[in-house]
Amino acid sequence: MVIRNYYVIGGEYADTNFETIAPGATEERHGPFSEKEAHDTWRALTGKTVDNALIRYRIKPGDVVSDSIWFVVGGEYADVDFARIAPGQKLETYGPFGRAEALAVWRSITAKTVDSALTRYDIVTGEELDVIRKNA
Repeated sequence: MVIRNYYVIGGEYADTNFETIAPGATEERHGPFSEKEAHDTWRALTGKTVDNALIRYRIKPGDVVSDSIWFVVGGEYADVDFARIAPGQKLETYGPFGRAEALAVWRSITAKTVDSALTRYDIVTGEELDVIRKNA
């Protein structure tokens, strides 16, 4: 018997096409869960956000989620709001990776910069990377 993992994916979107995460928001990923746990989590999340037409969650099998494309982005920022890259610096982008590889790269990079309060890296989807690049 094959046991499948499931994830609840979603959050607040820019419009009701539910393709682009809202500016300033990040896609939420909850899991891994059994199928029943995923449905229970989905039900709880949608129950809390039923009044916001731009919030949507869906259940995806773990093999689909793990095949997603991820990037590690960041660098040295101008201040601890982490909204603007420091003058003279560029937004660093690594990838694309699978989720596990992105996490390994993120851990490696952040271990080297742990002493810099103004240096930060995040793991993002390709869709989120497009938004970050537009705002950079």
